[in-house]
Amino acid sequence: MTVRRLNHAVLYVRDVATSVAFYERALGFEVITQMPNAAFLRASGSTNDHDLGLFAIGAQAGPSGAGTSTVGLYHLAWEVETLAQLRDLRETLTSMGALVGETDHSTTKSLYAHDPDGLEFEVCWIVPADRLDDAIRDGTMELRELDLDAELARFGADTVGGLGVSWPARSTS
Repeated sequence: MTVRRLNHAVLYVRDVATSVAFYERALGFEVITQMPNAAFLRASGSTNDHDLGLFAIGAQAGPSGAGTSTVGLYHLAWEVETLAQLRDLRETLTSMGALVGETDHSTTKSLYAHDPDGLEFEVCWIVPADRLDDAIRDGTMELRELDLDAELARFGADTVGGLGVSWPARSTS
């Protein structure tokens, strides 16, 4: 058996309505089903029945201690198709006060943000496999602060990203 990809994520949140409004505005998700204490959302262009599930546990819920005092999930990463979309998301996340970081991972160009409950997520554009440079292929890549303007000039605003493919295909022979 081989896992093919992540199909959806489910988060515990304080308030479903607040989280739904955030993910609709921030990432353009659409509500598929909503109940008083749960909602299922789909990303634009997705063929999944849902990409994100939200379950309310109430306002009394404390903040996540993952990574500081408890084990737990660090973040989810959502892919965008073009650097223009990543640029637009940076503007949206900044205007919402949600953007907390930007990183160039060589294979991906990434934004990091917090949702209303402080849960971190990443939005990334994946460098197409045929556009990877030698440092990436050699495994000597390094993390850098993202210079989105330079990446837009280098790759073009409308170049379609690798969408799940950040390494050249492996030979099966």
